[in-house]
Amino acid sequence: MSFKTKESKLLLVLGSFFVANAILSEFIGVKIFTVEGTLGIKQFDISLLGVPNLSFNMSAGVLTWPLIFIMTDIINEYYGVRQVRFLSVLTAILISYAFIIVGAAMHLTPSGFWVNQNINGQPVNMNAAFAGIFGQGMWIIVGSIIAFLVGQIADVLIFHRIKKITGDKALWLRATGSTLVSQCIDSFVVIFIAFYLNPQYNWSWQMVAAIGLVNYTYKFIVAILMTPILYMVHGIIDGYLGRDLAQRMIKMAGRR
Repeated sequence: MSFKTKESKLLLVLGSFFVANAILSEFIGVKIFTVEGTLGIKQFDISLLGVPNLSFNMSAGVLTWPLIFIMTDIINEYYGVRQVRFLSVLTAILISYAFIIVGAAMHLTPSGFWVNQNINGQPVNMNAAFAGIFGQGMWIIVGSIIAFLVGQIADVLIFHRIKKITGDKALWLRATGSTLVSQCIDSFVVIFIAFYLNPQYNWSWQMVAAIGLVNYTYKFIVAILMTPILYMVHGIIDGYLGRDLAQRMIKMAGRR
């Protein structure tokens, strides 16, 4: 099989970018960064539901999640629900596979000369650092995969529900609206599984709700800011496909 047609080449590019960003998000997500510190502003120090001293401390995985949801909406627009569902399930399987391989790598006996290194003037145990970065807990892994699948399913269903009402108009409404709902689901599901159900943490529901709200606030703002990029990508794809082919694909996608 060869990718000779424009639509098959486009799907290969979009699908590859979708999968790559989803897997990247899982592995860079172990780093927690401060949004306020990155922007060079004072921490907000928010209190919600009796939980004090909350600020925008986010997983670095949020760097790629907006791109994933843009890819979701673009694939949904041109190829339909079934293609997004297939890619979502495939991605979940590949994420699971990646964690299995990483788990196997963690159990390999390290070479003696490699373990103790000096990086930027600091002594580092490379084996401990490798395990600390890649060795995410099983509850977090399961929570992130379930949140991803549930969020994706919600995204595609809401996208097409809005499209049935608006037709081909208001791309921003169906794309941003579906993303806002799916990001809300994603924000709370992963925290609920990883930190509420997980007996190692046993967070209260107030803690889960408060941190989920802070995370969702950040994602809400980013989703709105990403809307112009969605239109830009849409325009590039229309230019590549040609108006007639693009319109045919969009109409066919609405029937799938």
